[in-house]
Parts: sequence; structure tokens; C-alpha cells
Amino acid sequence: MAQRLATEYVKATMKLSEPQMHQFLRMTEDGRLHHRVKVLDNGCQEVVLGDVSGEEVHFPFDRIEGFYMCELSCRLVNLHLTNVVRKLFMTFKGDGVVHRIYKGFTMTYVYAQGTVRKIVEKTGENTRVIYEYKNTLLELQHLFQARDVEREINRVYAEIDSLLDTRKDATADQLHQIDETLARYQKRLFELEAY
Repeated sequence: MAQRLATEYVKATMKLSEPQMHQFLRMTEDGRLHHRVKVLDNGCQEVVLGDVSGEEVHFPFDRIEGFYMCELSCRLVNLHLTNVVRKLFMTFKGDGVVHRIYKGFTMTYVYAQGTVRKIVEKTGENTRVIYEYKNTLLELQHLFQARDVEREINRVYAEIDSLLDTRKDATADQLHQIDETLARYQKRLFELEAY
């Protein structure tokens, strides 16, 4: 099994309410970890989470409209600290990109609301998608709508066929009305084909 060399968080963001901020601090209390909170100007805070090995990660929280907003970019090596940060990121529904670096390849995880949406393996110049979230319900809705469009196209074609049959025996006044209707159907077919 490949051993992870490092984990990088790239512009990972979290949005915490006041109670969630207290929960965040409680989750960092661990016998192997220590944390300190730096209070900055205008209510902003920086939570520094450190491991007994000396490695630290800084969580800068800006106070915006009653929420604590954090944008995290860091590189972690210590496995225990990495696991704690991952749990915090998932618990508080973080968004962003996480690179897990191994010897010879990198696994990139794209998160949305604390859930993995895509996993990509990069080996040298080669890139391969391992997993990608698919919204099956949305895809089924699109498929159903596409079938509705197909049915309407068939109905329009049937109307056009009927008008063309009627046109053979039409008078001059009727021809003008039939041609206007055919032009509208032609425009409608163009719109339906765009779907």
C-alpha cells in the first residue's frame, strides 16, 4: 500500500455559525493536539492547531454577517494532524480541493459541502478520473424532458404533413394561411432541435 507523503488543502473554505465555532474548538481538544486562539481586529480569529511533533495548521476565520468564514491553504505531513483536519473539513461541510501526495502520483479530491464530488489520479503527465459524482435524479429529469421534446417534434411533423396534404387542393387565400402556419412550425422545429 502506498504511503502518503503529504496532504495539501487548496483554497478550502468552511462557513461556521457561532455554535459551530464552539464545536470546532471542542473537536480540536485531543491529547496529541493543542490549540490556541488568536483574536484579531474586528472579531476575526485565527485558530492554530498543533501536533506534539511541532507541525501546525492555521485556520484564519473572518467574521462576516454573523458567520465565521475560513479559507484554508496548507500542506500537512503528520498523519494524526491530517486526519483531524480532514474530520473538521468534512464535519463542517467544507468546499475545496485536497491533494493527497504519494511517491510517484497525486490523488486530487474535490469537495462540495463536505462530500467528495470527484477524485482524479495524476501520474506524471497522465490524468485519470477515478470517481465523479453524478446527479442521477437530474439526469433522469433531463432524459424525461428530452422525451417530451421528441414527442412534440413528432406532433409538429404530423401537423406539417397534414398541412402539406391540405395545401395541394387549397385556394389562394388558404395557401397564404397554410404557408404562415408552416413557417411557424418550421421556427418551432428549429427551437425544439436546440434542446
